[in-house]
Amino acid sequence: MEDPVLLDVDRGVATITLNRPERLNAMTTPLVEALLQSVEAAAADPAVSVVVLTGAGRGFCAGGDVSTRTEEDVAPRPSFEEDVAAARRVMGLTELLHDMPKATIAKVNGPCAGAGMAMACACDLRYAAESAVFTTAFLTVGASGDHGLTWTLPRLIGATKARELFLLPDRLRADEAERIGLVTRTVPDADLTATVDAVAERLAASPPLALRLLKQNLVDAEHVSLGEVLDLETERLLRCFRDDESTAAARRFLEKGARPAQT
Repeated sequence: MEDPVLLDVDRGVATITLNRPERLNAMTTPLVEALLQSVEAAAADPAVSVVVLTGAGRGFCAGGDVSTRTEEDVAPRPSFEEDVAAARRVMGLTELLHDMPKATIAKVNGPCAGAGMAMACACDLRYAAESAVFTTAFLTVGASGDHGLTWTLPRLIGATKARELFLLPDRLRADEAERIGLVTRTVPDADLTATVDAVAERLAASPPLALRLLKQNLVDAEHVSLGEVLDLETERLLRCFRDDESTAAARRFLEKGARPAQT
């Protein structure tokens, strides 16, 4: 039996691949457990600066595998509270993707639904193949939502459009997803891997401390006041000024006489 999740680390980039292509990488308990372990490993690895999340085959992630909702699968644990605790633990996936002090990229190579869409929205950047489609899907399958999508999606596209996508969960094409700000960039299917590889390599070449502290600034800014952000930015900026790799990056910039790279 193949591993439900694959983890590959190369030159500072950890690529995590959901590996149930025959089911469009729909999530089962074994897959979620393996995915949580892989994300935790990437988050804890000091050699990793960038995490890329993608799916094997023609899908990114079709959400939870509804076909596994059988009597055995949903049999209650000794208490409802333990059920809640177990589910909350695995939902920490999206929290890790959003909060870890590393750049996270969703490489959306196909259908992206439900919890899969939540994981993509928890990442810093989302690149989608032209053939990709998005849907919240929850209401369609009798679910109220999970993995924090009700928190991330309104922040990405605004409350009005987010509520529409939740309450009327139609399929959203990749070009429309880019237009409303859900996707960073849409590219031809054949160009997706090269595009994401180039972005990941560029990020991995950044001064590690500066990248880590910038990510922490972005996360903290969602929760604290402007004054608190300024306090955090000041302390972290001065740490960069005292960091050898950050200083070397500034020196290289001056030596090249270059302008900041344009995206």
